[in-house]
Amino acid sequence: MKGTVKFLNIRKGDTVVVLSGKDKGNKGKVIKTVPTAGKVLVEGINMVSKSLRPTQEMPQGKIAKREAPILASKVMLICPSCHQPTRVAHRLVEGDKSVRLCRVCNETIDKV
Repeated sequence: MKGTVKFLNIRKGDTVVVLSGKDKGNKGKVIKTVPTAGKVLVEGINMVSKSLRPTQEMPQGKIAKREAPILASKVMLICPSCHQPTRVAHRLVEGDKSVRLCRVCNETIDKV
C-alpha cells in the first residue's frame, strides 16, 4: 500500500486531540497532512530531538526539538462549534460539493 493516497478526515488548520501514545489528551493545531502515509503533523505533539551537524554559522552543531508526524488514526477532530472531540460525517451540498459535519452537534465544520 506504499505510495497510495488515503483519504483523511483531518485537514490543515484543524484542532485535534491525541487519543493514544505519550501525548494522550493533548490538543494541538494541524500544521501539515501527509495523505500517502496517513499521518499528520500537529503543533507541539510528538516532539523528537534532531541533531544538526556543525556549519559555519553553528560551529558546535545543535540538538533541536521538532514535531514528528503522528498517525491520523491516533487523533480526533475537535468541532469548532461545540468544542467536543467528534467523528466526521460527510454530506453533499450544492450539487457536488462535500462538507464535513460534526456527529455531536450536526454543524458543518467546513466553511461553505
